[in-house]
Amino acid sequence: MIRLFAFRDNSCDPRKCTVKRMEKWGQVKVVDTLTRIPRSSLILDPTAERALSPADRGVPSITALDCSWEVLDSVTVRRWPTRRALPYLVAANPVNFGRPLRLTSVEAFAAALVILGEDEQAREVLSKFNWGMHFLELNADPLAEYAAAKDSTEVVAIQALYMGE
Repeated sequence: MIRLFAFRDNSCDPRKCTVKRMEKWGQVKVVDTLTRIPRSSLILDPTAERALSPADRGVPSITALDCSWEVLDSVTVRRWPTRRALPYLVAANPVNFGRPLRLTSVEAFAAALVILGEDEQAREVLSKFNWGMHFLELNADPLAEYAAAKDSTEVVAIQALYMGE
């Protein structure tokens, strides 16, 4: 089981915030400063140069950045030892349903967990959301391919096929 952290700045609508709900259920540890995140944690960062891949298996924790990008101190994040971008996936959440790359934090955690071989934990975090399992159904093929990839380069090549490049 991989520990989950979230850096949260309270800039999103609390009624729609998946991290707040995950915290209530004890699925994630929420922090308000990046210094409270273990340096060994893998940060899910859409600006990272490398895509998350099975080569990243063995990380002790995953951190989602659940905040407004204007608030985030990008210099601190850019110096983080392990930052990875999620590959192309489609949102199943009610706010961004069907939109590519518009995932909630719980969808991002679940995607990362599947790619890292933690399918059971991914299903567990999504099970609390009535639309959660639909995320896995909607992205079953790309997630399976990403999880079977060798490394980040291979994930990016698979992603290109789904993006029609």
